[in-house]
Amino acid sequence: MTRREAPHVKHGKSRKKSSALTAAMALMLIYTLLPLAWLLINSTKDTQSLFSSFGLSFGHGFRLWTNIHDVLTVNGGIYLRWFANTVLYAVVGAGGAAVIATAGGYALAKYSFRGRTALFAIVLGAISVPGTALAVPTYLLFAKLNLINTPWAVIIPSLASPFGLYLMRIYAIGAIPDSLLEAARIDGAGEFRVFRTISLRLLAPGFVTVLLFALVATWNNYFLPLIVLSNPRWYPLTVGLAQWNSSATGATGAGSTSFYPLIITGSMLAIIPLIVCFLFLQRFWQSGLAAGSVKQ
Repeated sequence: MTRREAPHVKHGKSRKKSSALTAAMALMLIYTLLPLAWLLINSTKDTQSLFSSFGLSFGHGFRLWTNIHDVLTVNGGIYLRWFANTVLYAVVGAGGAAVIATAGGYALAKYSFRGRTALFAIVLGAISVPGTALAVPTYLLFAKLNLINTPWAVIIPSLASPFGLYLMRIYAIGAIPDSLLEAARIDGAGEFRVFRTISLRLLAPGFVTVLLFALVATWNNYFLPLIVLSNPRWYPLTVGLAQWNSSATGATGAGSTSFYPLIITGSMLAIIPLIVCFLFLQRFWQSGLAAGSVKQ
């Protein structure tokens, strides 16, 4: 009798554990989506509804398109300039960081050279240094090079991604079989051709992962641009929206439109490109691409 009931007991325990995990994931999903829902709902309100109605309820009227129009046209369309700057910093900075991290991680994983261990130790040490601690030294260095208040002051620091380099080294060790590289070399392929035609294909999931991390970090970068940029023409969205926020009290723009709806609507528009990038790149974010690459 006890033996017959044992499987049912185990099945009941696994079902309870599954239900608990499902509930925990549901709470995490709500916690994640709640700020996005608040942002989307409040971007449809005017100033009066924004302060008089509940945050997760719609106000009087639907002003989303009006708010978007005001965001894109206020101050001569400066928001579009900030948006273009952010795209520039993200594409060049994050893309360059992903490429450098991929090449460097591959070299650390698959080549033996003098100082490799020491170099990797330096990379690990660089991961522990917060970016804010390097902002002032970066400003002083770029001031000597006359790069302050130029896009290069934001792009060049974004190219360095110690965590991306570390991640790509770990991924390259397991994703690229040494036998596959040796077979390509025996066939007469050079090292650059091996990396370009074989290794990059196998490193695609890791490359996309590093690209997404770098893209989010660059898109949300605030402290460094705040220090190295003083001309609003070169502001990214983070610094521009913060400037609007500091001017929101008693300030108006685009007629009688307050800056508060502009800040919320502008923030909502600023996260759409990141969501699109995640949805587009997730199909490349797969593991096991090396399966079957080497004949058994």
